[in-house]
Amino acid sequence: MIKYQKGYFQLSRWILLLGMALPQLLLAQDVTAAHGMVASAHPLASQAGVEILQQGGNAVDAAVATAFALGVVEPNASGLGGGGFLLIQMKGEKPVTINYREMAAQSANADLYYRTVKSFDSLTRSGAYSIGVPGVPAGLALALEKYGTLSLSQVIAAAARFARQGFEISENLAAMIFQNYDLIQKYPATADIFLVDDLPPSAGSILTNPNLAVSLELLARNGPQVFYQGELGKNIIEKVKAYGGLLSREDLKQYQATLTKPVQGSYRGYTIYSSAPPAGGGTHLIELLNILEGFELSQYQHNSATYLHIFAEAMKMVFADKSENMADPAFYRVPVEELISKEHAKNLASRIDPEKATYNYKAPRWVVRKSGHTTHLSVIDEQRNMVALTQSINSWFGSGILDENTGILLNNHMADFENEPGKPNSLEPGKRPVSSIAPTLLLKNGKPFLSIGTPGGSRIISALAQIIVNMVDFNMGIDQAIEAPRIHALGQALYLEKRIGDEVQMELQKKGHQLNIKNDFDNYFGGAQGIVIDSSGTVLRGGADSRRDGFVIGY
Repeated sequence: MIKYQKGYFQLSRWILLLGMALPQLLLAQDVTAAHGMVASAHPLASQAGVEILQQGGNAVDAAVATAFALGVVEPNASGLGGGGFLLIQMKGEKPVTINYREMAAQSANADLYYRTVKSFDSLTRSGAYSIGVPGVPAGLALALEKYGTLSLSQVIAAAARFARQGFEISENLAAMIFQNYDLIQKYPATADIFLVDDLPPSAGSILTNPNLAVSLELLARNGPQVFYQGELGKNIIEKVKAYGGLLSREDLKQYQATLTKPVQGSYRGYTIYSSAPPAGGGTHLIELLNILEGFELSQYQHNSATYLHIFAEAMKMVFADKSENMADPAFYRVPVEELISKEHAKNLASRIDPEKATYNYKAPRWVVRKSGHTTHLSVIDEQRNMVALTQSINSWFGSGILDENTGILLNNHMADFENEPGKPNSLEPGKRPVSSIAPTLLLKNGKPFLSIGTPGGSRIISALAQIIVNMVDFNMGIDQAIEAPRIHALGQALYLEKRIGDEVQMELQKKGHQLNIKNDFDNYFGGAQGIVIDSSGTVLRGGADSRRDGFVIGY
């Protein structure tokens, strides 16, 4: 029996589509299943992954199918024109990371990008100069080749079908199109896909992208070389050049996704694996949890002023470290071991004044940008292989440039470089920009326990730490831990959902925090998806985030 959970979505439409019962849909609790489970940011993508599991595929097969499908049905957040990181643990083996982060063109000219801070911002916010070499085709194909059991054509089939036949635009996607109308209408090919009669579509409208379906089918038949050395890449480069961009055929030919070791840490006896640099999220998630481990958090009321104050002060220190030390390790020695050491965390924890917000810093602009419009999925299969995968095109709708011949929307990840030269994360030819992405796996007593991740830029690190603390220190189930109100602290600002009440807000202000109040279930705080294996190893429990269109399916 397939079991479902719904985040905020169009209830009546998805009840009809997926045959759900309304009472099941409205229960705020974990989804449970025995065999396999997929948690992703869209019901159709989760459905595509579970179908692969039911066909005999493993967690990697299902994750790759889900990722391709998300690139179609959540096109504002990821797709073939983007990049990402995924973390895999096959049963009985060490976890591995696949880095398929975008890369700067070989002709990316620092003198051009860094004439002024304003010129860097204007060149990388959108348009042809904002595009990095995409990594999704290479990364997903590498994962399937090394750890999957099914063919590329099998795992791409659902994504191609969604692109050709179309799918209903959710209220969330309709809002994203409306909010980014100026960017979308600027590029005619992009407007042809996402607008109706040059206007934003309403929820419930059908979105199709038939040329993307053809591209996915070409990729299924010919493998990633058709993107990096063949017809798809040729069309993309011609499109970028038409808008004056720097990407070349040689940039595509030289691109490679890479296998790396994840960063490893621990929190109160749980082993943590997460993505390694240039994904800074994993390193600084572990650093943040290390600081919090110095406090008996369970003695405080959850989301009390004292608890949130400690969390916020720890976050500020972590983001200060991230801004000064994180970069592409191919270009800069990132001091990962120092950053994730318990001794370093102990030193930072000792600086926290329990009564006063004292640790403030001015964050570099690349840290405080509100990018990170990303997507995440988690998969666990019957053998208890685990995958956590986070990928992105950066801002909503990326660069704004869509190639009409391929249907592929291109990223704007050049914006993730530092906005001035001479820094660890400054732009250089062939360099991968820093990311906060942190697909994460936890082990309990050496056994697979949790696959978790979220979109959200710098909020990825703070959201994941809060979810893990909610589960470990406050004994919450996965869905409750995901849905609980969140905060985010950066520089002198403390962002929090207004579900955190007035009394707590007043106490935080008395401690010296400058509050920025966000809406309940505000998607500023990401859209986490997670799956837990219970202590018996026989039951999977999944949770999905109501802040976006999160959806869990298990069988």
